[in-house]
Amino acid sequence: MSAEGEEGTDADAHAADVNPIIVAVHDALAAHRRLVVAAIYGGVAVACLAGELLLRFEMRWPPEYTRAFLVAAPILAVIRVGLAALFRVSSGRWRFVGTADVVRLVAATTLGTVVFFGAWAVLPVSPSLPRSVLLIEWVLTTYVTAAIWISYRTAYERLRQRRMGHGHAPTPVLIVGAGEAGNLLVREIVRFPTGYRAVGIIDDDPSKEGTALHGVTVRGQVHDIARVARETRAQELIIAVPSASPADLRRIVKACEATDIPFKVLPGIAEVLAGDVRLTQVRDLRIEDLLGRDPVDLDLPELCDAIGGTCVLITGAAGSIGSELSRQIAHHRPARLVLVDRAESDLYFLELELRRKHPQIEICPVMCDVSHAAALDVVFSQHRPNAVFHAAAYKHVPMMELNVRSAIWNNVYGTLAVAEAAARHGAGKCVLVSTDKAVRPSSVMGATKRLAEMLVIELQARFPKTTFTAVRFGNVLGSNGSVIPIFQRQIARGE
Repeated sequence: MSAEGEEGTDADAHAADVNPIIVAVHDALAAHRRLVVAAIYGGVAVACLAGELLLRFEMRWPPEYTRAFLVAAPILAVIRVGLAALFRVSSGRWRFVGTADVVRLVAATTLGTVVFFGAWAVLPVSPSLPRSVLLIEWVLTTYVTAAIWISYRTAYERLRQRRMGHGHAPTPVLIVGAGEAGNLLVREIVRFPTGYRAVGIIDDDPSKEGTALHGVTVRGQVHDIARVARETRAQELIIAVPSASPADLRRIVKACEATDIPFKVLPGIAEVLAGDVRLTQVRDLRIEDLLGRDPVDLDLPELCDAIGGTCVLITGAAGSIGSELSRQIAHHRPARLVLVDRAESDLYFLELELRRKHPQIEICPVMCDVSHAAALDVVFSQHRPNAVFHAAAYKHVPMMELNVRSAIWNNVYGTLAVAEAAARHGAGKCVLVSTDKAVRPSSVMGATKRLAEMLVIELQARFPKTTFTAVRFGNVLGSNGSVIPIFQRQIARGE
């Protein structure tokens, strides 16, 4: 039972699983939570006062103090309950009790003892209760109340774990990392029905070996993962070291791979610092986690500063790079965003996404092939874009080696058609999204993108009123043209 009680949903569901009598008792207590808690606090004070009298006189009740006890007990109970309310000791839910609650409890019981001493000194009761009894009652009340909190919290968590298990044993999991992230993760596994059971912790700090977090022991270092996994019969590993460098993470991953046990990572140092670590954040390892450098997020503030309230046209808008470019530009609130692509389904879903996130922007999806100059003229004459971002291109290097003509037609002539249309229809800026493979190109794809760059440079002299620029990107994580998805599929197949 908690001060304000558990929220009905969880507690009611758990009680309903037991039997109707418990359900009836639970409902009755829940309907009068504050009275029940006040009765518990008052009852603890009276019981501790009686218990200390028994202890004081070697477990024999002293009849000469019966009258004093009957006078003192209700006064003490009222003081304890009143100060518990004043210090908001009764405002917290017992399953979430923590250090702050214990501090408030000690403050309330200490002040309560001082007030009771003052009140008892002016009451004409003879014989008076021994002062040692009143003093030790303070200690007993503090300890017993805290013990009730802890017992409730422990019983609730264990009951909830069993209820949520539905008869299935939780998955034994080994946590890598005994830092703040590991501590928060183990705490969630222990306290909540996550479907996991923490069987051990791994950490490279030798001083932590043999210590425990929430009852879970640190059993070894990273090079001991395979041994500890066998000993504990762990069925899954969770890497909870969000601040690890890529080199350290690669070392941990290598040790995890040697166990042939599935493993996941807990990302996000910001969430750890905020104390917000949840098992829902645990995910599969991503290739960018293992990079030797931080990935560069796609962000073009210099190009987007002047687009607010204007019309922007993006070719290849439904592609992986073009769609992210569309999202970035939409944040700068152009008046109209023209999305040009020939991939019907991808373009449709991008339109839905941008309309939902940016209802104030006019979204205009256009099905068009960038190598079709006549169709482009219609699009540009209709929308008259202020800025053009040309992201449409064939990107797969091996495919372009086998289809040279298509690569030249789409990447070179398509760029020429878009750039000329932009200049003819008065666009102030035309940006070619290129690739680092255009630097000393060694492939057909790289060569076509290099030719596209040379084209937009030459067009600058022909159309001085339009600013032509090219932006080169390397491997864009998750893009359709990146080799990284290929590596991920190879890793998944064990190649």
